[in-house]
Amino acid sequence: MIDLSNANVGLIFGTDTGNTEEVGDKISTSLAAHGVVVEMLNVTDASPEQIEEFDFIIMGIPTWDFGGIQEDWENFEDEILATKLTGKTVALYGLGDQLGYGYYFVDAMGWLNERVLKAGATVIGHCSTEGYTYDESLAVNAEKNEFCGLAIDDDQQFELTDERIERWTEQIIKQYQQTNAA
Repeated sequence: MIDLSNANVGLIFGTDTGNTEEVGDKISTSLAAHGVVVEMLNVTDASPEQIEEFDFIIMGIPTWDFGGIQEDWENFEDEILATKLTGKTVALYGLGDQLGYGYYFVDAMGWLNERVLKAGATVIGHCSTEGYTYDESLAVNAEKNEFCGLAIDDDQQFELTDERIERWTEQIIKQYQQTNAA
């Protein structure tokens, strides 16, 4: 198996308030505790060529108001679709508010998932919907039992964020190795 600690890992995030970057910092710190070095990059500073250099790509996106896409990611849509992600492994995390915007919880993560899949990526890191209380989400599978990535609600469930991140980083380490086994 390929060890993630030997991979070139990038974490691409978009943020307006700093919350998505803060969660990215926590993910990077958790991965570092497992010997994985992560290069963080704001999507405003990213190019398809830079993203293509990474072996493993983590992407973070918040959902705004009624299912809105964070502006920097929305402006980067053509670049996402132009990025050659075939053969690349991607994991997603999204921020949202289940109570205030329960019909749109982490919709932007679902939007991003669609685009990276169109670009050819293999997406890992799906998470159970258990423990969340929301009405609808574009980020859930057809069975409505998994999100396409790590769903974070720092507004309503901030006390669960660190535990969810730690559990998810352990999960993506294992899944990366299984997905990229020689």
